[in-house]
Amino acid sequence: MATDGKFASIGEKCQVDLQYAANNKAHRTIEISEKRLIIRRGQSFNISVIFKDGFNPETERIEVAVTNGPKNTKTVIPFTEELNERRWSAVISSVSKNELCMTISSSPRAIIGRYSISLQHDYKDISYLLGNFVLLFNPWCAGDEVYLSSDVQRKEYVLNETGTIYYGSSDYIGERDWNFGQFEEDILDICLNLLDNAPKYLRNSNRANRRRCSPVYIARTVSAMVNSADDKGVLQGRWSSPYTDGVYPGKWSGSIAILRKWQKSNFQPVRYGQCWVFAAVTCTVLRCLGIPTRVVTNFDSAHDTDGNLTIDNYFNVEGDDIGGSADSVWNFHVWNECWMVRNDLDPGYDGWQVVDATPQEESDDTFCCGPASVKAIKDGELEYKYDAPFVFAEVNAQRVNWLMFADGTKMKMDVDVLNVGHCVSTKKCGKDEREDITHLYKYPDGSTEEAEIFKKAKIVIAAPAPPKTLKVSLKVNQPIYIGQTVSVSLVISNKSSEEKVCTVNFWAKKRKYDGCVEKGTIKKLKKEITIPAVKDKSIPLELSYQDYGIFPDMYYGMRLITYVTDKSPENNVAAMKDIGLLNPALTIKMQNYHAYVGEKVHVEISFTNPFALPLKKCFMTIEGNGLVEDQTRVKFDDVKPNALAKVKCDFTPKKPGQRKLLVDIDCDLVQNVKGSLRIEVQKKN
Repeated sequence: MATDGKFASIGEKCQVDLQYAANNKAHRTIEISEKRLIIRRGQSFNISVIFKDGFNPETERIEVAVTNGPKNTKTVIPFTEELNERRWSAVISSVSKNELCMTISSSPRAIIGRYSISLQHDYKDISYLLGNFVLLFNPWCAGDEVYLSSDVQRKEYVLNETGTIYYGSSDYIGERDWNFGQFEEDILDICLNLLDNAPKYLRNSNRANRRRCSPVYIARTVSAMVNSADDKGVLQGRWSSPYTDGVYPGKWSGSIAILRKWQKSNFQPVRYGQCWVFAAVTCTVLRCLGIPTRVVTNFDSAHDTDGNLTIDNYFNVEGDDIGGSADSVWNFHVWNECWMVRNDLDPGYDGWQVVDATPQEESDDTFCCGPASVKAIKDGELEYKYDAPFVFAEVNAQRVNWLMFADGTKMKMDVDVLNVGHCVSTKKCGKDEREDITHLYKYPDGSTEEAEIFKKAKIVIAAPAPPKTLKVSLKVNQPIYIGQTVSVSLVISNKSSEEKVCTVNFWAKKRKYDGCVEKGTIKKLKKEITIPAVKDKSIPLELSYQDYGIFPDMYYGMRLITYVTDKSPENNVAAMKDIGLLNPALTIKMQNYHAYVGEKVHVEISFTNPFALPLKKCFMTIEGNGLVEDQTRVKFDDVKPNALAKVKCDFTPKKPGQRKLLVDIDCDLVQNVKGSLRIEVQKKN
């Protein structure tokens, strides 16, 4: 094989120019490689051949053939007067006694994957192997099921190699950048190997290969293969310590290291992933294969295991989750949306489809989820495949919180139909900003349309807690940074015309992002108060770093619970609030005026130590597709209490264009401090 303008010899028969650079540039795969042919279906490409064995293409009858799949299934493509945009076709653009230039176009519904291409005589036993190529989905082709009409969206959801993932809580949304890296050359081969390791392919490779023309099939396969719950998938999930035999999920900043590690280990699961890691790797694989894909975060996300669309949570009087239900509400959950036609559904349900690789529940005996039409979820069309009821519950389930007493009685704290499915977020197209897409999943809370959808979905709204003369709420100063003191106000309201003497109980506990609460208590309070008639009483509390210390994960979550008792038990009230602390912000500055390919770039990273203690064991990790080869780890000096830290590093860009440097800082008291800098890399004249 050869680059543009040069011919590669195929034995003694012919020389071939597959015009790698020109074809790949036209097919928008030049970022992957200039040394092999990578094309998109439904779009033409050019090949030139010089015959050295006396074969005369002017006088002989020839045709093109492509082979694909485990049984080398052949598709013969005769030359015609013009290309047919609906199927494989070929035309001769020029011909002489020993040279042939041809243009070939694949079907927009062709199988994606690895192919070989040859020239053959249409009746004599003469054949010339021209080479190999990879065929991908084509969002630029109107006949392809993944066609996306907006060029801005195609640049974002297919070509952008970095993105933003949102996390935290609906009260205070955090963000972190991710290096998808779908155009690293070896990533394409790893993605194709992922398809080849799918259980359906291993059981019946020929049948599975034939289905690779369908983006629905590919998305569903990738959803299953990114997790390793029931196959040789990419990532093993883990949601609690220890992580010592792998990588803590919060450490990852990109998909490249994960996919390379999976390939290098002969397809053994990489340890460990959580929802945002599963979603980010899925985004890499699907964008690499040509399916428009974005990462989506749902805040206050329900996990409804029994399908009754109600999440019952049971707590004892010290705020411990005492079980009783496998259902849960996560601070946030991250999945993907893919853009495609759904010929398997009724008209009107094309477009964005939910795909979720986090192994939560089985779908057709496999841990995968989707694709589920976003519009079907909004419309309550829960019979449409795949997995619409599960996704519908994630954004629509009602949450009922119960307080359980030692004598076995229970009190309904609240019925919350508004606190599931909030702030559904994705990166705004073409901008480093958050876009709220909740309206694509559900109608406004309390609207007539929502009531109709609930009726269609057969949701029975639980009865609300009865009205009481006491009311309690929790107020917190936000945002709060790790190391700083959390100020809490308990506000108890007396709605009656009589003075009340009440007992106030308060607990603060550490909470993981998946909803699990630790048994230990950060702080507790029991106090008797008197509240005048029709008045409020506020009790201030502080939770210092000495109180809360080290957290079980990188989201620094707390659950605050208060329970107020009155002499009349029917007026007892309770409230619960989940909060999250933030890491310090990083400031990243490039010291050069410009960045050029092959020339060293100097960068300074700074941040303020939020603790009244020194930071020790300090390390910085940087990565960035086209900027840094793999990952670079730098040790830096201890940081004094509340001091400004400055760290310098350098790297040499390998590729031109708009790039993003990702930075991760770890110290003994704070880990996974993330930041990024967008850098425009130029080619020097």
